[in-house]
Amino acid sequence: MSDSLKSSSSSASTGNNHIDPTGFAKLGPQLPTLANILAQSVDELGLTLSASQQRTLLLYLDQLLLWNKAYNLTAITDPVEALIKHIIDCLAIITHLPSGPLLDIGTGAGLPAVIIAICQPERQCTALDSNQKKIRFIKQISSELGLSNIHPVASRIELHEASYEVVTSRAFASLIDFVDVAQPRLADNGYLCAMKGKVPSDEELQTLDDAWQIKTIPLKVPRLQDSRHLIELSYKNV
Repeated sequence: MSDSLKSSSSSASTGNNHIDPTGFAKLGPQLPTLANILAQSVDELGLTLSASQQRTLLLYLDQLLLWNKAYNLTAITDPVEALIKHIIDCLAIITHLPSGPLLDIGTGAGLPAVIIAICQPERQCTALDSNQKKIRFIKQISSELGLSNIHPVASRIELHEASYEVVTSRAFASLIDFVDVAQPRLADNGYLCAMKGKVPSDEELQTLDDAWQIKTIPLKVPRLQDSRHLIELSYKNV
């Protein structure tokens, strides 16, 4: 990975086209456009992110695309599409997340764990995935971006023993499967937060209804027409 990323300043103003390209290896001439899309989306989502945080998000995107072939990180290679479908998609859940230490199961390239860590430096985030190469990428990029609150772990969830107040996922196809593997890692007063496209089926929700309080949160992701929801679950009898 680029050594210049470590030494790059955060002097960019992401609200306009004047952004320091130092440290960016992949985004090139698209950087001003990407910075504007990100800044507008941050405003639409009601987030308060500094120019430095927005720059860090773009640096993460840059490295994600740069190292994609070596680490098999994403099927999306177009920078604008990756910004919207990865970065901004994850930003849409930030204001809805309960507080507390967070575990992201099946994090892949660090989505949403790294995005949450950048936006909420006060929160400790554990990024867990059984894929060694993807965790190696997260370790490297976290070091280069100075993210001391992200803790990459290469492990199967069944072998991970800590407990957390918030457990997230973005990759699980089945809500029931996510609950099954996440529940042992959840603190008694904690929350499971599953990023989904469409609302889970009535059958899935009814299966979980006896034990869980379920809250379905519609998400409006700027520049994305696809359906997005955050499913929040907490124990009924605690």
